[in-house]
Amino acid sequence: MRVLVTGHHGYIGSVLTPLLKEAGHDVVGLDTDFFASCLLGSEVDEVPSVEVDIRDVTPAHCEGFDAVLHLAALSNDPLGNLSPQITYDINQHASVRLAAAAKAAGVRRFLFSSSCSLYGAGGDAPVTEDAGFYPVTPYGESKVLAEQEISKLADADFVPTYLRNATAYGVSPRLRGDIVVNNLVAHAVTTGKVLLQSDGTPWRPLVHCEDIARAFVALLEADEDLIRDRAYNVGLTSENYRIREVAELVGAAVEGSVVSFAEGASSDKRDYRVDCERIKNEIPGFQPRWTVPTGIAQLVAAYREHGLTAEEFAGVKYQRIARIRELLDSGLLGPDLRPAS
Repeated sequence: MRVLVTGHHGYIGSVLTPLLKEAGHDVVGLDTDFFASCLLGSEVDEVPSVEVDIRDVTPAHCEGFDAVLHLAALSNDPLGNLSPQITYDINQHASVRLAAAAKAAGVRRFLFSSSCSLYGAGGDAPVTEDAGFYPVTPYGESKVLAEQEISKLADADFVPTYLRNATAYGVSPRLRGDIVVNNLVAHAVTTGKVLLQSDGTPWRPLVHCEDIARAFVALLEADEDLIRDRAYNVGLTSENYRIREVAELVGAAVEGSVVSFAEGASSDKRDYRVDCERIKNEIPGFQPRWTVPTGIAQLVAAYREHGLTAEEFAGVKYQRIARIRELLDSGLLGPDLRPAS
């Protein structure tokens, strides 16, 4: 298929595009390129691309494609809290307009990168895709609203599908340091401390960024009638962990490191486990390859290979909110997160 990937220069997009090419698809990217230079190392697999804000996409940008894989967003809760209204503008309203533009251009498939954050305060029992939504952040709520509005566009000729990704981790050419496993491993490797920002009790479903990318490829190639207007929790049911358990796994993997708590560490309202049996049972092409222990080992090796320091990890290359603030402070972005004129 000819595929348009929004956010292809992001954390997951940089892993997804090579897998799509490997599977034989013709790939074009679309991105604002806020994070294009935020590389771990220098090797990255590039594809033809167009630089445009997702808020400005028209049907003309979507013409000639068989599918749109929509990853572009203000990603994660701290960045969403920086400007809740812009989070809704980009993650909700622009996503719905993109879906409508794709439909108007004759695109059949629309794969939306949603999030298990929409379950929010889900509690101890693993939740299925039929569970209620309890988002506790603008980021989580924006994903709920986008799914609900995109669903209204579904028909015989337009097939939206919603990938409710568990919390991502793992090595990517454009590494994110603001997600829990990547963050804990980096602190352990660079400081000797596995630094917990919460009390460690909340549950989190976890999935490697490469396995999220594999889910996109598998759903892109799945039967349309099966996946039309259907949501999938992306991950493995066995890969739900309490944050303290992750910290202990990191401590065991990084010799000499000690689990500790950041000053002011407290409870976290985001607390949920997810059931991933639907994608396992319905999409046999999705074959996850990673677990948290193997992902931790991969991260430890990569951080050491690249000589990562604590100062570098805390800086603009790996912390998305720090990168956005750098662009704002330099005048390259206006307060609406558009390029300054």
